[in-house]
Amino acid sequence: MNTIIAFILMFGLLVFVHEFGHFLFAKKAGMLVREFAIGFGPKIFSIKKSETLYTIRLLPMGGYVRVAGEDPEIIDLKPGQHIGLTFNEHNQVKQIIINHKDKHPNAEVIEVEGSDLDHKLYIKGTLLGESDPQTFKVSETADYVMNEVETQIAPFNRQFQAKSKSKRAMQLFAGPLMNFILTVVLFFILGAFGGIPVEEAKIGDVQPGSPAETAGFEAGDEIVEIDGHPIQEWSDFQSIVREHPNQELTMIVLRNGSSESINVVPASQEIEDMTIGQIGVMQYLESSLTRAVPYSFEQTYEWSKMILVNLGMLVTGQFSVDMLSGPVGIYDATDQIVQTGFWNFIQWTAALSVNLGIINLLPLPALDGGRLLFVGIEAVRGKPLSTEKEGLVHFIGFALLMLLMLIVTWNDIQRLFL
Repeated sequence: MNTIIAFILMFGLLVFVHEFGHFLFAKKAGMLVREFAIGFGPKIFSIKKSETLYTIRLLPMGGYVRVAGEDPEIIDLKPGQHIGLTFNEHNQVKQIIINHKDKHPNAEVIEVEGSDLDHKLYIKGTLLGESDPQTFKVSETADYVMNEVETQIAPFNRQFQAKSKSKRAMQLFAGPLMNFILTVVLFFILGAFGGIPVEEAKIGDVQPGSPAETAGFEAGDEIVEIDGHPIQEWSDFQSIVREHPNQELTMIVLRNGSSESINVVPASQEIEDMTIGQIGVMQYLESSLTRAVPYSFEQTYEWSKMILVNLGMLVTGQFSVDMLSGPVGIYDATDQIVQTGFWNFIQWTAALSVNLGIINLLPLPALDGGRLLFVGIEAVRGKPLSTEKEGLVHFIGFALLMLLMLIVTWNDIQRLFL
């Protein structure tokens, strides 16, 4: 149960922060945000505030912010069509009722002759029972009502495509940016309160029943020499222990200002077809508010670099798709990490956050990076690609991503259960 709660909270935080970035910058740019969704599929919770519908959906595999104009608008009035109109106190159309007009007894029914709901905001038509057409001014916040579901119209100045290239690019980049910011914040919390690994070979926790406990190591011991070799950093100590499974090592440690000699035999452990030595100690952690700031940026940079290197290996074939993990694999890893403690879980969340930010910036259709690529192409061409062509590319890209997700999830299931 702890793992389920941790996974939901972690995934919800990552998706919320990412989508909130898109949402915030869309609002700042004056775009109409139709929906802010966490998850995909059927709605399990929804509430509408102002002009935005906030939803939580059944499948916790992501989320989205639906901005007017990113996809073709569904509002289309045809000549000869009968619709109902209701009006506000300024005698402007506030509702355009497409069907079930009988449920709106106060609506005026007209036969449409023409309309412009993007720029001039009017509907021209003839009231039933009359012969002379009229032009009705439409409010910028009017609702289009189909099957009793209201959808606010989006004048062109509120649509994604109406904004400058810089505003559109910033709105697309804002999601990954918020993931990077979250990563920095989490690593700061980790460094300030959980602790930062010190450079020296200083021991933190000693695992119960481990070779280190049997040999007499204590938290706070600093290893300065192993079998006559001086030890400068934790990595020096770690390398020698790993290289000597089942072999006795003599270590000189500093304890309370004095030196002591301790003999220990590292236990052997099999990791990826390799046998390594371990004595069962953790690196010493030091909590520091002042060091936490540079530490947060350093860790964000190091994790980003590692993810980019692995992506490069994937592209060049040095890294197999079979080695990727999907939601099932991430859940399994989260289960193992939760057992090791709260601070390891915070580090895992930070790592996934920077990973989400980088993956979304890849220039692939349906991802933020793919949409940014189209904005860049528009800047070079001097005009945008047609909405239909761009929509088709993103649809195909999304389908391929879903296929990849299914393959990765199946591989996760095979590794864990078959």
